[in-house]
Amino acid sequence: MTKALKGVRILDFTHVQSGPTCTQLLAWFGADVIKVERPGVGDITRGQLQDVPNADSLYFTMLNHNKRSITLDTKNPKGKEVLTALIKSCDVLVENFGPGVLDRMGFPWEKIHAINPKMIVASIKGFGPGPYEDCKVYENVAQCTGGAASTTGFRDGLPLVTGAQIGDSGTGLHLALGIVTALYQRTMTGEGQKVTAAMQDGVLNLARVKLRDQQRLAHGPLKEYSQFGEGIPFGEAVPRAGNDSGGGQPGRILKCKGWETDPNAYIYFITQAPVWEKICDVIGEPVWKTHPDYAKPAARLPRLNAIFARIEQWTMTQTKFEAMDILNKDDIPCGPILSMKELAEDQSLRATGTVVEVDHPTRGKYISVGNPIKLSDSPTEVTRSPLLGEHTDEILRQVLGFSDHQVAEIHDSGALDPPRKQAAE
Repeated sequence: MTKALKGVRILDFTHVQSGPTCTQLLAWFGADVIKVERPGVGDITRGQLQDVPNADSLYFTMLNHNKRSITLDTKNPKGKEVLTALIKSCDVLVENFGPGVLDRMGFPWEKIHAINPKMIVASIKGFGPGPYEDCKVYENVAQCTGGAASTTGFRDGLPLVTGAQIGDSGTGLHLALGIVTALYQRTMTGEGQKVTAAMQDGVLNLARVKLRDQQRLAHGPLKEYSQFGEGIPFGEAVPRAGNDSGGGQPGRILKCKGWETDPNAYIYFITQAPVWEKICDVIGEPVWKTHPDYAKPAARLPRLNAIFARIEQWTMTQTKFEAMDILNKDDIPCGPILSMKELAEDQSLRATGTVVEVDHPTRGKYISVGNPIKLSDSPTEVTRSPLLGEHTDEILRQVLGFSDHQVAEIHDSGALDPPRKQAAE
């Protein structure tokens, strides 16, 4: 079966997480992703957070599936020749270097465009143009500068970052959409273009409901926030609201049976208006269906703390899975708090390819997240990440068409690996 992006070749200059997330997704859709790495070193994550000695870390393997690896010293004259040939042979160059690095390598946009006018150059940066554009950004910095941290946590506590990598992986997903959009536009214009995704911008996009609430504050209190029911005035900015729902339907995380010993024995429960009467029946409060303090959503808003405390009395009599089964029968929106262990062992996720097992030549079998996007006519087969420089000669010969003599010259130049030492006479 033909892959959606078959025939698209990606020159992957990315490292760590944001860029590799983008290029891995493109590889899953069938693009030929050529990962360019420093000779003898490679992507820094190969050696970070190692759990198996002398093997690539999970940090690297889980972000670099379905790719080929070539080692290349781009400061070496022969290395620059190889890079120029790769630019001519590829459709997209993806990078997440610090500001100005590509220019200092001697390959600014103008030069790349002259070498290959059809090439799309896609970049992830920390910030867009402005006072911070030259600053280095990592995941948590992006969350803090994009509005996520200031609105995450509890009202009387510190701002918090989320465990989901919305700065790195989130921006990588944004960039992937930009790339396929640019590829489609190229079919009409015949020209490449620059595609940029800033991490601050990506986080703000994912936190847009909080920017919505910032504007709502000008017209009165945010009544679905618990502090409204507690009579606490709102300030000038959107507050942290704990586990209050970010939508128009109030929701909270509630304890379930076993919470005293299980840190994840909880369920998220939403008091959706259309199923309010069913909620009242489930928790044993049928009077609330007609009581003026509870019957209508507006009447319930000042009483949310008391309402959820009563619902929690019921959820604490059930395990999170028992509660979910009962509530789902009545279409009451809820969800158990699933641990990473539970997700890793979930057979339904294995069946859909969302969790996959991958065999690696040096570290053995491990599990990873597969492609979260399913195409009916372009199924994803997750293959292992490449060893450092594993495909160097293959790419030089098959992609660039270099002869054995040319490949030997490039090796001897030190552009692909340290120069070979001559044997002692």
